Amino acid sequence: MDEYFAALETGQGFIARRDVLAVGLDDRFIRTMLRTGTWTRVRKGAYCPTVVWVNLDANERHRRLARAVLHSHGDAVVLSRVSGLLMRGGCDVWRIDLSRVHVTRRDGRSGSVERDVVHHEGPITDDDIEIVDGLPVLKEARCVIETIARAGVERGMVVADSALHAGRVDEDDLNEAHARVSRRQGNRTVDLTLRLADGRAESVGESRARYVYWSQGLPRPEVQYHVYDRDGMLVGITDLAWPRRGLLFEFDGKVKYGRLLKPGQEPGDVVFEEKRREDALRRATGFSVERATWQELSNPALMARRARQRMTGDHSA
Repeated sequence: MDEYFAALETGQGFIARRDVLAVGLDDRFIRTMLRTGTWTRVRKGAYCPTVVWVNLDANERHRRLARAVLHSHGDAVVLSRVSGLLMRGGCDVWRIDLSRVHVTRRDGRSGSVERDVVHHEGPITDDDIEIVDGLPVLKEARCVIETIARAGVERGMVVADSALHAGRVDEDDLNEAHARVSRRQGNRTVDLTLRLADGRAESVGESRARYVYWSQGLPRPEVQYHVYDRDGMLVGITDLAWPRRGLLFEFDGKVKYGRLLKPGQEPGDVVFEEKRREDALRRATGFSVERATWQELSNPALMARRARQRMTGDHSA
């Protein structure tokens, strides 16, 4: 029996009440599994082995919840917004609320909010829907636009940058999707976010840094700036740069350093190599190098003041 339930959880992401009843068990069995902590309730009528659930991150828990929601509602709804993005993967959803699954009605019924589901209204045709991992999901460009509309500019930039960077949508796709929903709430937020979005950004930290500098009135930086030496050899690529102001920027995140680790290296080794790389960037350009951590991203005024202090005159000559 344990193998049967394990196979259900592995295959569909949860164990449904109807699956329990189908093998001759009843609600008393379910209550026992919940009371003893063997199972965790994903939502009403859907459960997951606790040993599995406690090891899932927020994104994967949301995906499991989304699967359970579609299991309950059938063909009446389609996954949309942040839920549609997470089902595909590859898109950062920094600080977007994942406590509720977002669906759009296909049956013409009005929108509503449940404890764990938000039902949205909106025009849907068969061409608007893709099947992702066996589930009906609104096309990615529309999910991006509708997520941005409620997320605000900073979180929206993270979503748009990562969606563009993943390469499944481009600027034309997003603009076309935006035109279709332009009369809805959040239109000005989407307009601004799309103007600021840049698919060359490679991390949440880089996107947030660009937002910080924009919000503080600094000039728009170049993204993934290539630095060459006098012989035309590539010295390095910096996250951001203001070449005419003589300033390079690098985001310092633990995730970034973990990504740079080579076999046998310790984090301290990477930090030392980064210091040597920074010295090489300075020698090649004569520019200053500014850095920021996750904590400093929450202090825009400090970041802007330091950047302005390091910016110099016009280097375009």
